[in-house]
Amino acid sequence: MSTTNAIVLTGVSKSFRKSTIRREHTTLKSELVRWLKRQKRPEAPSSIIPALRNVSLSVPRGRTFGLVGRNGSGKSTLLKLVTGIYTPTSGTVEVHGRISALLELGAGFHPDFSGRENIFVNGIILGMSRREIRGRMEEIIEFSELGDFIDEPVRTYSSGMYARLAFAVATHVDPEILLIDEILSVGDEHFGRKSAAKMEEFRKAGKTILLVTHDLGTLQRRCDQAAWLDAGELKVSGNPVDVVAAYRAAVAEAEVAGLEQHVPRAAVPVQPRSGPPAEPGRRWGSFAAELSGVEIRGRDGPQHVFSADAPFRLLARYRRYGAVEAPQLELSLRTDGGTLVWSTTEKLPDSEAATLTLEMPRLGLGDGNYLVDLSLGNAGGAVYDVHRGLHGFAVRAQDSSGLLAPVHRWSIEPTAG
Repeated sequence: MSTTNAIVLTGVSKSFRKSTIRREHTTLKSELVRWLKRQKRPEAPSSIIPALRNVSLSVPRGRTFGLVGRNGSGKSTLLKLVTGIYTPTSGTVEVHGRISALLELGAGFHPDFSGRENIFVNGIILGMSRREIRGRMEEIIEFSELGDFIDEPVRTYSSGMYARLAFAVATHVDPEILLIDEILSVGDEHFGRKSAAKMEEFRKAGKTILLVTHDLGTLQRRCDQAAWLDAGELKVSGNPVDVVAAYRAAVAEAEVAGLEQHVPRAAVPVQPRSGPPAEPGRRWGSFAAELSGVEIRGRDGPQHVFSADAPFRLLARYRRYGAVEAPQLELSLRTDGGTLVWSTTEKLPDSEAATLTLEMPRLGLGDGNYLVDLSLGNAGGAVYDVHRGLHGFAVRAQDSSGLLAPVHRWSIEPTAG
Protein backbone atom coordinates (compact mmCIF):
# COMPACT_ATOMS: atom_id res chain seq x y z
CA MET A 1 0.00 0.00 0.00
CA SER A 2 1.43 3.38 -1.01
CA THR A 3 2.34 5.83 1.74
CA THR A 4 3.88 8.59 -0.40
CA ASN A 5 1.14 8.75 -3.04
CA ALA A 6 -2.45 9.82 -2.42
CA ILE A 7 -3.70 8.43 -5.75
CA VAL A 8 -2.21 5.64 -7.86
CA LEU A 9 -3.59 4.48 -11.22
CA THR A 10 -1.99 1.36 -12.67
CA GLY A 11 -2.78 0.29 -16.24
CA VAL A 12 -6.27 1.78 -16.03
CA SER A 13 -8.61 1.48 -19.00
CA LYS A 14 -12.26 2.46 -19.12
CA SER A 15 -14.67 1.69 -21.97
CA PHE A 16 -18.34 2.43 -22.44
CA ARG A 17 -20.84 0.47 -24.50
CA LYS A 18 -22.79 2.55 -26.96
CA SER A 19 -26.01 0.95 -28.16
CA THR A 20 -27.84 1.90 -31.31
CA ILE A 21 -31.59 2.05 -30.77
CA ARG A 22 -33.40 -0.16 -33.25
CA ARG A 23 -36.32 1.84 -34.63
CA GLU A 24 -38.78 -1.01 -35.12
CA HIS A 25 -42.56 -0.53 -35.11
CA THR A 26 -44.54 -3.40 -33.57
CA THR A 27 -48.18 -4.17 -32.91
CA LEU A 28 -49.88 -5.91 -30.01
CA LYS A 29 -50.52 -8.89 -32.28
CA SER A 30 -46.87 -9.22 -33.36
CA GLU A 31 -45.69 -8.97 -29.76
CA LEU A 32 -48.20 -11.67 -28.70
CA VAL A 33 -47.03 -13.99 -31.50
CA ARG A 34 -43.40 -13.41 -30.52
CA TRP A 35 -44.23 -14.22 -26.87
CA LEU A 36 -46.12 -17.43 -27.79
CA LYS A 37 -43.21 -18.62 -29.94
CA ARG A 38 -40.76 -17.75 -27.15
CA GLN A 39 -38.86 -15.47 -29.52
CA LYS A 40 -36.54 -12.81 -28.11
CA ARG A 41 -36.60 -9.29 -29.39
CA PRO A 42 -33.51 -8.67 -31.57
CA GLU A 43 -30.83 -6.85 -29.60
CA ALA A 44 -29.67 -3.49 -30.87
CA PRO A 45 -26.13 -3.42 -32.22
CA SER A 46 -23.56 -1.92 -29.86
CA SER A 47 -20.04 -0.61 -30.04
CA ILE A 48 -17.31 -0.13 -27.46
CA ILE A 49 -16.04 3.39 -26.89
CA PRO A 50 -12.68 3.56 -25.08
CA ALA A 51 -12.46 6.57 -22.74
CA LEU A 52 -9.11 5.72 -21.14
CA ARG A 53 -6.39 3.41 -22.46
CA ASN A 54 -3.84 1.83 -20.12
CA VAL A 55 -3.21 4.96 -18.03
CA SER A 56 -0.68 4.75 -15.20
CA LEU A 57 0.11 7.77 -13.03
CA SER A 58 0.68 8.67 -9.39
CA VAL A 59 -0.38 11.79 -7.50
CA PRO A 60 2.01 12.41 -4.58
CA ARG A 61 0.48 13.13 -1.20
CA GLY A 62 0.32 16.85 -0.41
CA ARG A 63 0.94 18.01 -3.99
CA THR A 64 -1.24 19.76 -6.57
CA PHE A 65 -1.52 17.72 -9.76
CA GLY A 66 -3.05 19.17 -12.96
CA LEU A 67 -4.70 17.37 -15.86
CA VAL A 68 -4.87 18.99 -19.29
CA GLY A 69 -6.23 17.85 -22.64
CA ARG A 70 -8.85 18.58 -25.24
CA ASN A 71 -12.55 17.93 -24.65
CA GLY A 72 -13.23 14.21 -24.77
CA SER A 73 -9.67 13.24 -23.85
CA GLY A 74 -10.74 11.31 -20.73
CA LYS A 75 -9.98 13.82 -17.95
CA SER A 76 -13.44 13.78 -16.35
CA THR A 77 -13.63 10.00 -16.69
CA LEU A 78 -10.37 9.72 -14.78
CA LEU A 79 -11.74 11.87 -11.94
CA LYS A 80 -14.88 9.75 -11.73
CA LEU A 81 -12.75 6.62 -11.50
CA VAL A 82 -10.85 8.17 -8.60
CA THR A 83 -14.08 9.11 -6.78
CA GLY A 84 -15.54 5.63 -7.35
CA ILE A 85 -18.43 6.82 -9.53
CA TYR A 86 -17.00 4.58 -12.27
CA THR A 87 -15.13 1.32 -11.94
CA PRO A 88 -12.24 0.62 -14.33
CA THR A 89 -12.69 -1.84 -17.18
CA SER A 90 -9.16 -3.00 -16.41
CA GLY A 91 -6.34 -1.89 -14.14
CA THR A 92 -6.45 -0.65 -10.57
CA VAL A 93 -7.19 2.65 -8.82
CA GLU A 94 -5.81 3.24 -5.31
CA VAL A 95 -6.94 6.20 -3.20
CA HIS A 96 -5.39 6.91 0.20
CA GLY A 97 -7.38 9.55 2.05
CA ARG A 98 -10.83 11.08 2.30
CA ILE A 99 -11.97 12.61 -0.98
CA SER A 100 -14.08 15.66 -1.69
CA ALA A 101 -14.95 16.32 -5.33
CA LEU A 102 -16.23 19.17 -7.48
CA LEU A 103 -17.33 17.51 -10.70
CA GLU A 104 -20.25 18.52 -12.93
CA LEU A 105 -22.07 21.63 -11.81
CA GLY A 106 -24.68 20.63 -9.24
CA ALA A 107 -23.50 17.02 -8.97
CA GLY A 108 -24.52 15.57 -5.59
CA PHE A 109 -27.20 18.20 -4.96
CA HIS A 110 -30.89 17.36 -4.74
CA PRO A 111 -32.73 20.07 -6.68
CA ASP A 112 -35.72 20.17 -4.32
CA PHE A 113 -33.65 20.42 -1.14
CA SER A 114 -32.53 23.79 0.16
CA GLY A 115 -28.89 24.78 0.17
CA ARG A 116 -28.73 24.13 3.92
CA GLU A 117 -30.24 20.64 3.53
CA ASN A 118 -27.82 19.83 0.71
CA ILE A 119 -24.90 20.80 2.95
CA PHE A 120 -26.11 18.15 5.42
CA VAL A 121 -26.57 15.52 2.71
CA ASN A 122 -23.15 16.13 1.16
CA GLY A 123 -21.45 16.19 4.55
CA ILE A 124 -22.94 12.82 5.50
CA ILE A 125 -21.97 11.34 2.11
CA LEU A 126 -18.40 12.49 2.75
CA GLY A 127 -18.33 10.71 6.11
CA MET A 128 -18.92 13.58 8.50
CA SER A 129 -21.07 13.29 11.60
CA ARG A 130 -24.13 15.51 12.12
CA ARG A 131 -22.24 17.28 14.92
CA GLU A 132 -19.32 18.04 12.60
CA ILE A 133 -21.67 19.37 9.93
CA ARG A 134 -23.50 21.62 12.39
CA GLY A 135 -20.16 22.89 13.66
CA ARG A 136 -19.13 24.01 10.15
CA MET A 137 -22.54 25.02 8.79
CA GLU A 138 -22.23 28.76 9.38
CA GLU A 139 -18.68 28.83 8.05
CA ILE A 140 -19.82 27.11 4.84
CA ILE A 141 -22.80 29.45 4.42
CA GLU A 142 -20.63 32.53 5.03
CA PHE A 143 -18.04 31.39 2.49
CA SER A 144 -20.70 30.68 -0.16
CA GLU A 145 -22.15 34.22 0.25
CA LEU A 146 -25.64 32.91 -0.54
CA GLY A 147 -27.37 34.80 2.28
CA ASP A 148 -31.11 34.08 2.51
CA PHE A 149 -30.91 31.88 -0.60
CA ILE A 150 -29.35 29.16 1.56
CA ASP A 151 -32.89 28.13 2.61
CA GLU A 152 -34.28 28.14 -0.93
CA PRO A 153 -34.40 25.02 -3.18
CA VAL A 154 -31.17 24.74 -5.17
CA ARG A 155 -33.18 24.34 -8.40
CA THR A 156 -33.77 28.09 -8.11
CA TYR A 157 -30.02 28.79 -8.05
CA SER A 158 -28.03 30.26 -10.91
CA SER A 159 -24.95 28.41 -12.17
CA GLY A 160 -22.75 30.80 -10.19
CA MET A 161 -24.68 30.12 -6.97
CA TYR A 162 -24.39 26.37 -7.60
CA ALA A 163 -20.63 26.73 -7.99
CA ARG A 164 -20.25 28.80 -4.84
CA LEU A 165 -22.20 26.34 -2.71
CA ALA A 166 -20.41 23.33 -4.20
CA PHE A 167 -16.98 24.85 -3.63
CA ALA A 168 -17.85 25.94 -0.09
CA VAL A 169 -19.04 22.45 0.87
CA ALA A 170 -16.16 20.62 -0.82
CA THR A 171 -13.47 22.74 0.83
CA HIS A 172 -14.96 22.90 4.34
CA VAL A 173 -15.49 19.19 5.05
CA ASP A 174 -11.80 18.66 5.86
CA PRO A 175 -10.91 16.42 2.91
CA GLU A 176 -7.43 14.97 2.48
CA ILE A 177 -7.85 14.88 -1.30
CA LEU A 178 -9.72 17.50 -3.34
CA LEU A 179 -10.76 16.82 -6.94
CA ILE A 180 -11.79 19.78 -9.11
CA ASP A 181 -13.16 19.50 -12.64
CA GLU A 182 -13.08 22.99 -14.22
CA ILE A 183 -15.85 24.21 -11.91
CA LEU A 184 -13.88 27.31 -10.85
CA SER A 185 -14.49 28.80 -14.29
CA VAL A 186 -18.10 29.38 -13.19
CA GLY A 187 -18.74 32.37 -10.99
CA ASP A 188 -17.82 36.03 -10.76
CA GLU A 189 -14.32 37.51 -10.51
CA HIS A 190 -14.62 38.14 -6.77
CA PHE A 191 -15.49 34.53 -5.96
CA GLY A 192 -12.80 33.34 -8.36
CA ARG A 193 -10.16 35.20 -6.33
CA LYS A 194 -11.68 33.88 -3.12
CA SER A 195 -11.58 30.32 -4.44
CA ALA A 196 -7.97 30.73 -5.57
CA ALA A 197 -7.02 31.91 -2.08
CA LYS A 198 -8.75 28.89 -0.56
CA MET A 199 -6.88 26.60 -2.95
CA GLU A 200 -3.60 28.19 -1.89
CA GLU A 201 -4.58 27.63 1.74
CA PHE A 202 -5.15 23.96 0.90
CA ARG A 203 -1.73 23.71 -0.72
CA LYS A 204 0.02 25.22 2.30
CA ALA A 205 -1.88 22.83 4.59
CA GLY A 206 -0.42 19.88 2.68
CA LYS A 207 -3.68 18.72 1.08
CA THR A 208 -3.63 16.77 -2.18
CA ILE A 209 -5.36 18.45 -5.12
CA LEU A 210 -6.16 16.86 -8.48
CA LEU A 211 -7.24 19.62 -10.86
CA VAL A 212 -8.68 19.47 -14.38
CA THR A 213 -8.33 22.78 -16.21
CA HIS A 214 -8.09 24.28 -19.70
CA ASP A 215 -6.29 27.32 -18.27
CA LEU A 216 -2.64 26.57 -19.01
CA GLY A 217 -1.50 29.56 -16.96
CA THR A 218 -3.28 28.15 -13.90
CA LEU A 219 -1.70 24.77 -14.56
CA GLN A 220 1.81 26.22 -14.58
CA ARG A 221 1.29 28.58 -11.63
CA ARG A 222 -0.58 26.34 -9.20
CA CYS A 223 0.44 22.77 -9.99
CA ASP A 224 3.51 20.90 -8.79
CA GLN A 225 3.07 18.17 -11.41
CA ALA A 226 0.86 17.70 -14.46
CA ALA A 227 -0.22 15.21 -17.11
CA TRP A 228 -1.56 15.56 -20.64
CA LEU A 229 -4.30 13.18 -21.81
CA ASP A 230 -5.20 12.83 -25.48
CA ALA A 231 -7.89 10.48 -26.81
CA GLY A 232 -7.74 8.52 -23.56
CA GLU A 233 -3.97 8.04 -23.64
CA LEU A 234 -1.39 9.50 -21.29
CA LYS A 235 0.97 11.49 -23.54
CA VAL A 236 3.27 13.31 -21.11
CA SER A 237 3.50 13.66 -17.33
CA GLY A 238 5.90 15.49 -15.05
CA ASN A 239 6.91 19.14 -14.73
CA PRO A 240 3.93 21.43 -15.62
CA VAL A 241 6.08 23.66 -17.86
CA ASP A 242 7.22 20.66 -19.93
CA VAL A 243 3.70 19.22 -20.09
CA VAL A 244 2.20 22.55 -21.23
CA ALA A 245 4.95 22.97 -23.84
CA ALA A 246 4.26 19.51 -25.28
CA TYR A 247 0.50 20.14 -25.28
CA ARG A 248 0.85 23.57 -26.91
CA ALA A 249 3.13 22.13 -29.60
CA ALA A 250 0.65 19.37 -30.45
CA VAL A 251 -2.29 21.80 -30.59
CA ALA A 252 -0.30 24.25 -32.72
CA GLU A 253 0.75 21.55 -35.20
CA ALA A 254 -2.86 20.41 -35.51
CA GLU A 255 -3.99 24.01 -36.08
CA VAL A 256 -1.34 24.56 -38.74
CA ALA A 257 -2.27 21.29 -40.48
CA GLY A 258 -5.95 22.27 -40.44
CA LEU A 259 -5.12 25.77 -41.67
CA GLU A 260 -3.14 24.43 -44.62
CA GLN A 261 -6.11 22.27 -45.67
CA HIS A 262 -8.67 25.07 -45.77
CA VAL A 263 -7.45 27.66 -48.26
CA PRO A 264 -9.83 29.01 -50.99
CA ARG A 265 -9.40 27.42 -54.41
CA ALA A 266 -9.56 28.71 -58.06
CA ALA A 267 -8.47 27.42 -61.52
CA VAL A 268 -4.98 26.23 -62.55
CA PRO A 269 -3.63 26.07 -66.12
CA VAL A 270 -1.00 23.29 -66.03
CA GLN A 271 0.69 20.88 -63.62
CA PRO A 272 4.25 21.41 -62.35
CA ARG A 273 7.00 18.96 -63.26
CA SER A 274 8.10 18.45 -59.63
CA GLY A 275 7.06 19.20 -56.09
CA PRO A 276 3.45 19.19 -54.88
CA PRO A 277 0.76 19.14 -57.61
CA ALA A 278 -0.88 22.37 -58.64
CA GLU A 279 -4.07 23.02 -56.67
CA PRO A 280 -6.67 25.67 -57.48
CA GLY A 281 -6.06 28.65 -55.23
CA ARG A 282 -2.99 27.07 -53.60
CA ARG A 283 -0.44 26.55 -56.39
CA TRP A 284 -0.50 27.88 -59.92
CA GLY A 285 1.65 29.40 -62.68
CA SER A 286 3.16 28.63 -66.11
CA PHE A 287 5.80 26.41 -64.45
CA ALA A 288 8.51 27.50 -66.87
CA ALA A 289 10.42 27.64 -63.59
CA GLU A 290 9.48 25.88 -60.38
CA LEU A 291 10.00 25.73 -56.64
CA SER A 292 10.18 22.33 -54.95
CA GLY A 293 11.34 20.79 -51.68
CA VAL A 294 10.12 23.76 -49.65
CA GLU A 295 10.91 23.10 -45.99
CA ILE A 296 10.61 25.10 -42.77
CA ARG A 297 13.40 24.27 -40.34
CA GLY A 298 14.57 25.14 -36.86
CA ARG A 299 17.95 24.74 -35.25
CA ASP A 300 17.96 20.93 -35.43
CA GLY A 301 15.86 20.12 -38.49
CA PRO A 302 12.27 20.36 -39.79
CA GLN A 303 10.08 22.26 -37.34
CA HIS A 304 6.57 23.71 -37.26
CA VAL A 305 6.31 25.21 -33.76
CA PHE A 306 8.74 27.94 -32.67
CA SER A 307 9.40 30.22 -29.73
CA ALA A 308 9.84 33.95 -30.36
CA ASP A 309 13.58 33.67 -29.76
CA ALA A 310 14.14 30.60 -31.96
CA PRO A 311 16.12 30.68 -35.23
CA PHE A 312 14.12 30.14 -38.43
CA ARG A 313 15.19 28.78 -41.81
CA LEU A 314 13.29 28.22 -45.05
CA LEU A 315 14.79 26.02 -47.76
CA ALA A 316 13.64 25.56 -51.37
CA ARG A 317 14.99 24.19 -54.65
CA TYR A 318 14.72 26.30 -57.81
CA ARG A 319 14.81 24.93 -61.36
CA ARG A 320 14.01 26.43 -64.76
CA TYR A 321 12.94 24.46 -67.82
CA GLY A 322 13.01 27.03 -70.59
CA ALA A 323 13.55 30.70 -71.35
CA VAL A 324 13.06 32.58 -68.08
CA GLU A 325 13.86 36.28 -67.93
CA ALA A 326 15.25 37.89 -64.74
CA PRO A 327 13.56 35.51 -62.27
CA GLN A 328 12.88 36.70 -58.76
CA LEU A 329 11.28 35.23 -55.66
CA GLU A 330 8.85 37.14 -53.46
CA LEU A 331 8.22 35.82 -49.97
CA SER A 332 5.27 37.04 -47.92
CA LEU A 333 4.68 36.19 -44.27
CA ARG A 334 1.11 36.58 -43.04
CA THR A 335 -1.05 35.59 -40.10
CA ASP A 336 -3.71 32.91 -40.44
CA GLY A 337 -6.21 35.78 -40.53
CA GLY A 338 -4.55 37.24 -43.63
CA THR A 339 -2.66 40.19 -42.08
CA LEU A 340 0.63 40.83 -43.88
CA VAL A 341 3.54 40.75 -41.42
CA TRP A 342 6.54 41.02 -43.73
CA SER A 343 7.43 40.76 -47.42
CA THR A 344 10.76 40.54 -49.22
CA THR A 345 11.94 40.04 -52.83
CA GLU A 346 15.17 38.33 -53.91
CA LYS A 347 16.64 38.20 -57.43
CA LEU A 348 17.63 34.70 -58.58
CA PRO A 349 20.73 33.70 -60.59
CA ASP A 350 20.59 33.02 -64.31
CA SER A 351 21.18 29.29 -63.89
CA GLU A 352 19.16 26.14 -64.49
CA ALA A 353 19.03 25.21 -60.81
CA ALA A 354 19.77 26.66 -57.38
CA THR A 355 19.21 26.02 -53.69
CA LEU A 356 17.50 28.90 -51.90
CA THR A 357 17.88 29.47 -48.16
CA LEU A 358 16.31 32.19 -46.01
CA GLU A 359 17.82 32.48 -42.52
CA MET A 360 16.55 34.45 -39.54
CA PRO A 361 18.73 34.17 -36.40
CA ARG A 362 15.74 35.17 -34.28
CA LEU A 363 12.15 34.79 -35.49
CA GLY A 364 10.83 37.63 -33.31
CA LEU A 365 7.10 36.99 -33.87
CA GLY A 366 4.28 37.06 -31.33
CA ASP A 367 2.09 34.13 -30.35
CA GLY A 368 -0.02 32.89 -33.28
CA ASN A 369 -0.28 30.84 -36.47
CA TYR A 370 1.48 32.00 -39.64
CA LEU A 371 1.64 31.17 -43.37
CA VAL A 372 4.55 31.65 -45.77
CA ASP A 373 3.54 32.47 -49.37
CA LEU A 374 6.06 32.18 -52.20
CA SER A 375 5.76 33.72 -55.65
CA LEU A 376 8.27 32.93 -58.41
CA GLY A 377 8.06 35.32 -61.37
CA ASN A 378 9.73 38.46 -62.71
CA ALA A 379 9.33 42.23 -62.61
CA GLY A 380 7.55 42.17 -65.96
CA GLY A 381 4.56 40.34 -64.51
CA ALA A 382 5.39 36.75 -65.50
CA VAL A 383 4.07 34.16 -63.04
CA TYR A 384 6.05 30.93 -62.98
CA ASP A 385 5.15 29.23 -59.70
CA VAL A 386 3.01 30.52 -56.81
CA HIS A 387 2.63 28.72 -53.47
CA ARG A 388 -0.28 30.17 -51.47
CA GLY A 389 -1.19 28.72 -48.06
CA LEU A 390 0.96 25.63 -48.54
CA HIS A 391 3.58 26.29 -45.86
CA GLY A 392 2.68 27.14 -42.28
CA PHE A 393 4.11 27.28 -38.79
CA ALA A 394 3.14 28.44 -35.29
CA VAL A 395 4.77 30.58 -32.64
CA ARG A 396 4.12 30.04 -28.97
CA ALA A 397 5.26 33.09 -26.99
CA GLN A 398 3.74 33.08 -23.51
CA ASP A 399 5.18 36.37 -22.31
CA SER A 400 4.12 38.66 -25.16
CA SER A 401 1.15 39.48 -27.36
CA GLY A 402 0.83 41.16 -30.74
CA LEU A 403 2.48 40.45 -34.09
CA LEU A 404 6.05 41.14 -33.02
CA ALA A 405 8.27 40.04 -30.15
CA PRO A 406 11.28 42.38 -30.56
CA VAL A 407 14.51 42.07 -28.59
CA HIS A 408 14.13 44.42 -25.66
CA ARG A 409 15.51 45.24 -22.23
CA TRP A 410 14.06 47.17 -19.30
CA SER A 411 16.25 49.42 -17.17
CA ILE A 412 14.68 50.62 -13.92
CA GLU A 413 16.52 52.91 -11.52
CA PRO A 414 14.90 54.05 -8.26
CA THR A 415 14.80 57.82 -7.78
CA ALA A 416 14.00 60.05 -4.86
CA GLY A 417 10.29 60.83 -4.55
